[in-house]
Amino acid sequence: MSKDTSRLTILAVDDTPANIDVVKGVLSERYFVQAAINGQMALKIIEKNKPDLILLDIMMPGMDGYEVCQKLKADEATRGIPVIFLTAKAEVEDETRGLELGAVDYITKPISPPILIERVKTHLELKSARDFLKRQNEILEEKVIERTRQMEELQDVSMVAMGSLAEARDPETGNHIRRTQRYVKLLAQKLKEHPRFSHFLTPENITWLYKSAPLHDIGKVGVADHILLKPGKLTDEEFDEMKKHTTYGRDAIAAAEQRISVADNFLVFAKEIAYAHQEKWNGSGYPEGLAGDDIPISARLMAVADVYDALISRRVYKPPFPHEKAVAIILEGKGNHFDPDMVDAFMEIADEYYVISQEFADSEEAVKAKAGKK
Repeated sequence: MSKDTSRLTILAVDDTPANIDVVKGVLSERYFVQAAINGQMALKIIEKNKPDLILLDIMMPGMDGYEVCQKLKADEATRGIPVIFLTAKAEVEDETRGLELGAVDYITKPISPPILIERVKTHLELKSARDFLKRQNEILEEKVIERTRQMEELQDVSMVAMGSLAEARDPETGNHIRRTQRYVKLLAQKLKEHPRFSHFLTPENITWLYKSAPLHDIGKVGVADHILLKPGKLTDEEFDEMKKHTTYGRDAIAAAEQRISVADNFLVFAKEIAYAHQEKWNGSGYPEGLAGDDIPISARLMAVADVYDALISRRVYKPPFPHEKAVAIILEGKGNHFDPDMVDAFMEIADEYYVISQEFADSEEAVKAKAGKK
């Protein structure tokens, strides 16, 4: 932690050359001593090359020592340089004012060499210790930031991996989760100033919605293959079983939630989305038949994203609908399937949905390849 004293710089500021000579005589064997004969010169020297400590006279023409100290302590770049007043002003009120301005010490003239040497040594060691602690704190902060970034990346990868696990058994391709999470984020950003949603759609919550969206169909891992992969229309009994994927998803996420000590929004939202994204605004959806604002906002956002993507996506049993037709179907569902205000917002950004759908489009070969694995 100690620093080689031969490399430490002391700046002596005094309008009397004889006083500077005394300081140099006492300290030059241990330190590199610079000199300034007034406050303005001292500030110019400090601006170019910051010293490790400043010995500052008070009574100087133009700018006195008090003003110099005040300027140094007002500047973030020079605030940490220790200032010791070295002056003939010996009154208690003078010393009090100097210390109140931020000086670390106050030494009166005539100079006592042993006192000056020890005071300078002490304050340089204190500065070295402060600098060391500051560097350690900065290193620690950088490590915390890096660790947080790594944890967020791990969280993101885990969410996508878990979502992909469900889709590995689903006729849909992996790009479905990439598209839908971007649709959800886009619609949430469009609605963030809306009076009905602004309280909820904060920047942080929008991020959590984006992270949690890949888990919307995680419950499909619990649905039997002969139902999940059936190319034709499901029977009523089979559809009832398919509906259970919402409950399976909620329960799986709830179980994971119990294993962490602090509830994270991404799990809360993931649970809402998994359980309620098949609910409809008019109450005709499942699993609970929720209606209107009883459906979580997160699930309402996902409903728009999920239906749009299902419409524009290629399946082995159907070609993709054109974007225009998909948009028209969403519009027809306003107030029935979907929150009316969300449909209005969707209509304003539908072209951006199309851009996302093309950027992460499924090729016919990818769909056929996945179908061939079933």
